[in-house]
Amino acid sequence: MTPGIVVMGGSGRMGRMLIEGIDARDDCRLVGVTEAPDHTWAGRDLGEALGGAARGVPVTDDPIEVVARAQAVIDFTTPAATVAMSELCAQARAVHVVGTTGLGVDDIAALDRAARHATVIRAGNMSLGVNLLTQLVRQVAAALDDEYDIEIVEAHHRHKVDAPSGTALMLGEAAAEGRGVALDAVSDRGRDGMTGGRGRGTIGFHAIRGGDVVGDHDVIFAADGERVVLRHLATDRSVFARGAIKAALWGQGKGPGAFDMMDVLGLR
Repeated sequence: MTPGIVVMGGSGRMGRMLIEGIDARDDCRLVGVTEAPDHTWAGRDLGEALGGAARGVPVTDDPIEVVARAQAVIDFTTPAATVAMSELCAQARAVHVVGTTGLGVDDIAALDRAARHATVIRAGNMSLGVNLLTQLVRQVAAALDDEYDIEIVEAHHRHKVDAPSGTALMLGEAAAEGRGVALDAVSDRGRDGMTGGRGRGTIGFHAIRGGDVVGDHDVIFAADGERVVLRHLATDRSVFARGAIKAALWGQGKGPGAFDMMDVLGLR
């Protein structure tokens, strides 16, 4: 059977990209969309909500019904909504693809509990290119000692509400893993005022917000006399949708467990 996918928050920018991406494929199908109870789309047919003819895909503020007949859920929403959905996916044994950012320690622990019963694929960024960059960052950090200062600079549109971005944190985790240290112990964020000299071995984070920037990430390894800069520039949100759909299909038949895009790409 062709896997049925539910898109959470279908009216948003990522939601619409996911709907378009699923519609363009013949190896999966859209079976439902969720929205907040007070949203104008809630309770309508998706086709009509988009200004066209009915297409038999419901938009609902009660996801239990659509998740029960789905094989995967793609989720770029809020931490609270993602945790609630993880419980439903665990009960339905549906693959839960999580691109939500701003997740706290307790949120991630809840997703890990859900992964005992269903496939959970979580990544700070679903772009295939960014995940390849993450692998390169890990390798470069392992090859270069702490004479090379690591700085991560990210830029996003003016509407992004969390900083550093989930992708920046993912890159920071990769750099810390390469160095054999815990990111929490070496993270250096938001310098302002008389901060003193840079601490040796720290990983710096800097967030830029403005305009309609989709997502730019630089990882800088700077030593006396030279710098190595690894960069990824996203110019279209469709790259995130493509990666998320790929993850939803990869997860079919995998069984319970916590995975990420490195697993999807076969980089582990």
